[in-house]
Amino acid sequence: MAQSTETTDWVSRFADEVIEESERRAPGKPVVVASGLSPSGPIHLGNLREVMTPHLVADEIRRRGHQVRHLISWDDYDRYRKVPKGIAGVDDSWAEHIGKPLTSVPAPAGSSYPNWAEHFKAAMVEALAELGVEFDGISQTAQYTAGTYREQILHAMKHRADIDAILAQYRTKKAPAKQSQKPVDEAELEAAEGSGAAGEDDGSSGSAGYFPYKPFCGNCEKDLTTVTSYDDDTTELSYTCNECGFAETVRLNEFNRGKLVWKVDWPMRWAYEGVVFEPSGVDHSSPGSSFQVGGQIVGIFGGKQPIGPMYAFVGISGMAKMSSSRGGVPTPGDALQIMEPQILRWLYARRRPNQSFKIAFDQEIQRLYDEWDKLDAKVADGSALPADVAAHSRAVRTAGGELPRTARPLPYRTLASVADITAGHEDQALRILSELDPANPLASLDEARPRYDKAEAWINTHVPADQRTIVREEPDAELLKSLDEASRESLRLLLEGLEANWSLDGLTHLVYGVPKVQAGFSADATPKELPPEIKTAQRTFFALLYHLLVGRDTGPRLPTLLLAVGQERVRSLLGE
Repeated sequence: MAQSTETTDWVSRFADEVIEESERRAPGKPVVVASGLSPSGPIHLGNLREVMTPHLVADEIRRRGHQVRHLISWDDYDRYRKVPKGIAGVDDSWAEHIGKPLTSVPAPAGSSYPNWAEHFKAAMVEALAELGVEFDGISQTAQYTAGTYREQILHAMKHRADIDAILAQYRTKKAPAKQSQKPVDEAELEAAEGSGAAGEDDGSSGSAGYFPYKPFCGNCEKDLTTVTSYDDDTTELSYTCNECGFAETVRLNEFNRGKLVWKVDWPMRWAYEGVVFEPSGVDHSSPGSSFQVGGQIVGIFGGKQPIGPMYAFVGISGMAKMSSSRGGVPTPGDALQIMEPQILRWLYARRRPNQSFKIAFDQEIQRLYDEWDKLDAKVADGSALPADVAAHSRAVRTAGGELPRTARPLPYRTLASVADITAGHEDQALRILSELDPANPLASLDEARPRYDKAEAWINTHVPADQRTIVREEPDAELLKSLDEASRESLRLLLEGLEANWSLDGLTHLVYGVPKVQAGFSADATPKELPPEIKTAQRTFFALLYHLLVGRDTGPRLPTLLLAVGQERVRSLLGE
């Protein structure tokens, strides 16, 4: 299908390759793309790239009328490795569960979920629903314990010498020095962390030889076991537990309490599911990595390695202000508290997978929203560049339709200022917002939702208390008394113009115009017509207004602040 210039972005190029590859491998069958997530703790915004990259490609394939399945493998049968720090309801006693499957570890205290894996999976499922991500979830606990992979496990054990030979090529290689990465910001979230790849062994080699399979102990449930013998004909397998000393002999053709080691498990699933496209994180770029080794092992299972890019770090700004009780890393749910799903989708859609980018939890989110609103306007009037149009389209809709959006998308920074100043008083917020544009007043706060709620959440959770705006109760009599004649004149000019300019645009014109008029210029004079000193005079005037209104040098944008304070109170605080 010929592509329009509007969709010539990285997503379309991958979609072209994936459709072609899928037709070559499995003609007439649905295209299969995949992601893998391990619910070993909070699933963070770096992990989200593991999902968004194939989601965007799958969605483009759907838009073209093809059938496609986006699998998310929940690696909930992975071993519990360590107790994450800073998780509410979790203490050091959880260390006793290290080595058990994630689905056998108790959920944090107070959780309504039956186990650790389900607790952390639930938050991600909720976020993906808000983001419009359509997927088929596969629990690896369910697959393994139901015996779904029994033939594949027996096949791997039969071909353990071949698997061992492939892995042996890399065991003797010295791991290359880690490539230095420029920090994106305060924190980097390695996208592949938590995907099941990091730190996984590749099987046990003991006196009985190499085995690509690990049983979970029948007594303590941990995977700290050693296979001591295996008979290919009878499938009898004996193991001992190095933790509790338990030993037993089982028949692998009917035993369901164990799993293939990661470097064998992943390629086995590629073959079993017929995966055509799956991205991989930066930890797969080195020799011996799961993705590279899997490319050779997958042939043993009669499959082919998926195509797909290596994806880069996701950085975070504003991490320091985040509550440590959240586990120290921001999740998609955290981001969706303060930004609409369209914005979060856009961040992943507009950058190629191998490009790092950052997600703002600090003041930068206001600039990000300004950028989005400008793009929105350009798309609407037809002046946006084709690649920007494509990224915007992927942000606001999926093949299934438009994502819910804010009916009246007022500037985020304005909404944040109003939420800051009104401190939860919705009637006051509506009064201010309805005065922004008197010709087209806001009838209900619901028109500004959910954007207003996101901005309010940002103010309440990410702006430190000492940076919140508190309007003075009484005029600063001492400061007013000490003003020189020029300062008094500037206040008089402002107060005279309030009534006629009581709107966001009007007040913007007024506060910038007062210093121009005082210097003998027209309030409409453009920067090109003015000497540089006017900018200094404007800054001085603004600082005076901030001191008189909120007792600080700076604050929310003055036009918004004036509207929020209200005419009567402004007149009182400015000494009228």
